[in-house]
Formats: sequence, structure tokens, C-alpha cells
Amino acid sequence: MGVIIAGDRSGSGKTTVTLAMLAALRQKQLAVQSFKVGPDYIDPMFHRAVTGRACYNLDPVLTSETYVRQSYGRRSQAIPHSIVEGVMGLFDGAAAPQGYGSTAHVAKVLGLPVVLVVNCRSVSQSIAALVQGYRTFDPAVNVAGLVLNQVGSDRHLELLMAALEPLNLPIVGVLRREDQIHLPDRHLGLVPTAELPQLTEILDRLAVLGLRCFDWEKLLPLVENSPLASSIEPSDLPEVEPLPQPVRLAIAQDPAFSFYYADNLELLTALGAELVPWSPLRDGPRPDCQGLYFGGGFPEMFAAELADNAAARQAVGQAIAQGLPTYGECGGLMYLCQAIVDFEGQRHAMVGTLPTDAVMGKRLTLGYREATVQATSALVQAGQRLRGHEFHRSQVTGRSAQPLFHLRSLQVTPARSGGSQFPFARSAQQNSEQQHSETPATNPLEGQAEGWAMANLHASYLHLHWGTTPDLPRRFLQRCLGHSPS
Repeated sequence: MGVIIAGDRSGSGKTTVTLAMLAALRQKQLAVQSFKVGPDYIDPMFHRAVTGRACYNLDPVLTSETYVRQSYGRRSQAIPHSIVEGVMGLFDGAAAPQGYGSTAHVAKVLGLPVVLVVNCRSVSQSIAALVQGYRTFDPAVNVAGLVLNQVGSDRHLELLMAALEPLNLPIVGVLRREDQIHLPDRHLGLVPTAELPQLTEILDRLAVLGLRCFDWEKLLPLVENSPLASSIEPSDLPEVEPLPQPVRLAIAQDPAFSFYYADNLELLTALGAELVPWSPLRDGPRPDCQGLYFGGGFPEMFAAELADNAAARQAVGQAIAQGLPTYGECGGLMYLCQAIVDFEGQRHAMVGTLPTDAVMGKRLTLGYREATVQATSALVQAGQRLRGHEFHRSQVTGRSAQPLFHLRSLQVTPARSGGSQFPFARSAQQNSEQQHSETPATNPLEGQAEGWAMANLHASYLHLHWGTTPDLPRRFLQRCLGHSPS
């Protein structure tokens, strides 16, 4: 069936624990499929570096509960082991109402057991109260084991074990403070794998840690796959019909542009796209193609290098002006601006298609959004309503006269039937009476205009997962079919 690795809070060490488990399984020459709860891009890069397989996001907010079940069922069917890394603390959800989109929510959707990673620093006997609270907070969540992290000494471990013994909950791993492996981070989270020259050394250390610190007799049965309780057939994930002709699509892939959902890339390929990797940092003008795809990433960290590659910038600008279909998402939008102003206030020239600068700042824009399409683009049509996610520290200095989106913070409306039970803090009877529907609701007082749209261009800060909206990439590729390679 597989297992979900959850944290008692953000910073509990669940990413290190997950990577150590994956690395140990790989060292044992056991195939494992990994997943990540939520909209994160960087943790899945580390998963892939360890396992050699794409890591898939399980996000019921950006997709749906049904898609999460179908995706997990298909991707785990032929692999003997599965591990899902959670997001934030076990019951923390980024979308309202309380807990929606959380690790606990996904655990209930999939019927998977949870291994809880507990940060034991500065706690001893009190650990039992904390763990018992997590164990009983929502009886529908099966906390099946513990990993004790940040254990300070043998005496500290003795106190923790004695306190936890009455709970009769398996301890499947113990990580000492000296075991900690530092994964470098910066303003949007971990530094991506492509920027880590010491990555091989880190992965080797993770494998050693995983083999030594986990009780594999207890842990291995949890990560072994078996049919889901819901008996979801892998074929339930809808197939897409390819376009009548292949489409040659250049995709920016380098340290500046690396934020791509595995589902999105596989969907493009299934629709008939030939994805041609291309680096705006280091390559020539651009490959012959019928469309351009600039994903998110860290263009602000490489702004000087992007500016220095004037041939690439000019070629992209000319191609867009001549009608080449182009999709720019977050970091891609920044590259299409006139300039990026970095954290030091230095201005670096970019493509110049969008009449604005992207200026880095201290403010973090973060959260799920409901997007109402205001202007038809190469990807969307006016009037559509979509869900997406924002995560950036830059702001644009100008606005489009005809914005692409109207964005509002996303919530999910409690309803009387269907879906998962919320909020977690209610009694079982109350939970049985108030359940969840997947209909978005928003505060009408919130909202802002965002993005740029042209017949051949879509540029926005909004990250989109296309799992439940395959019509969007299909529309974009159909636009590309009308443009001959040059």
C-alpha cells in the first residue's frame, strides 16, 4: 500500500527522513516510487535524484481527490514500494477550511498509514503527550509508526522510549543530532539539485544514514505496495488522445528554469509534444520549434548570466513578436519582462516582451488561488475558472491594460454531503454531519488583476497543475501546430 512520511511541524526533518529512506531502498536495490503532498517543486527534484524516477505531486487543491487517488494508483501499481513525503505539519493545510490539502487529508484520501517524524529537541517525557495528541486528533488518520529526530544522547533516547512505551506505537527510526545532513536553502526553500556540486556526496550520506538509523524489519512492511483499500484501477486515470501531428516544443531547462510538474511534462508528451530541452543561460538563440515553454525557477539568481546571453534573449523576443506560441510561468514571466532587478538593486536586461520589470523584494507572495480568466491567451479562454498556486518574492512594476487573470485566495466550501471530513478538531458526530465538497469559494472583497495575455502568449506568476485540465495544454499545442518551425 505504501506509507506517508509526516512531520509534527514544519522543520521536523521529514524531508531528510524521506530522502534517507529512499536512498536506503535504492542502496538495497529495491525499486521505490515517491510522491510529494502539495505544490512543491524542489523536494521532488531530490526524490528523483535519489530514486532515478519522476516524483509526482499529490495535491487535491490543484487537482482533486479523485485525481490524487488515480495518480497514486497508476504510478505505484508496478513498483514494489511507495513513499509519500508530506507537507508542513501532519494536519496543516494551506487551503481553508482547516486541514484541506494537508498530509492528513491525503492520507485519508489514499487510505495510507502515516509514519510521524517528531522533533525531539528540548523534550523528553512530554513526547508522549505530543504523540498521543497526533495519534488521536483525527481517528481516521492511522499513525502507524514514529521516527524520533534530533535525539541528543543515549540518556535522552532512554527517556523518550520510556515515555512512549505505554502508547505501544512502533518506533521505526532514530536520528541523532550528529546525524543531521545539511541541505542548503535560500529565499524560496531548498537549493535545487542542479546547483549542488556536492549532490553525489549528499546522496551517499543519506543512504548510509537510512541503512543505519531505521528499523527495516518494522519499516519495510509499511512501504511495500498492496492494492488500495478503494480498489482504484490504474486505468481509471483518464487517457488523452494525441494531436493529429507531433509538436516540437522547446522547454527551458537549466538551473534558472527547473520548476515543472512531472504530470505536466508527461501530459504534453502524451498529447504529442516533442520536448526539446534548451538553456536560456548557456545555449544559442533557440532550437527550431513550434512553441516555447518557460517554467518557474530562480532566474533572479542567474539574472546576470541570462542578461549576458543577448543572442538568446533577442531571438526569443523576435520569435514572440512574430507569433511563436509561448508559455511563461512565474520565473518564465520574469524572463519575458524588460528586466529583473535583483536583491542588490542591480537591473539586468531580459527579453522585453512584457512592458514591466520584475523587482525582487522581501515580501513573499504565497498561497492557492482561484483564477478567473479575463483575457484569452495561448493557453486559456476568457471566462474560465482555474486553480493555481503563487510562490514568489518578486513584484512587477507595471500591469497589463487587459490582464490575463483575476486572482482570489482559494477556499473550499463545507457542504452537507460528499468528500472528506472537516474540520479535524470537531467531534466524530460533527464530522459526520459536516463534510467537504470540491467547489471553490472565495472572499469577494479580495482579488487582484495579474498576468499578460496575447493570442500567442500566456505569462503569469500562477503555477498550474494540468492533471484535471488537460484541455489547457491541448489548446496550447494546437496553437503551436499552426506555427511552422523556423
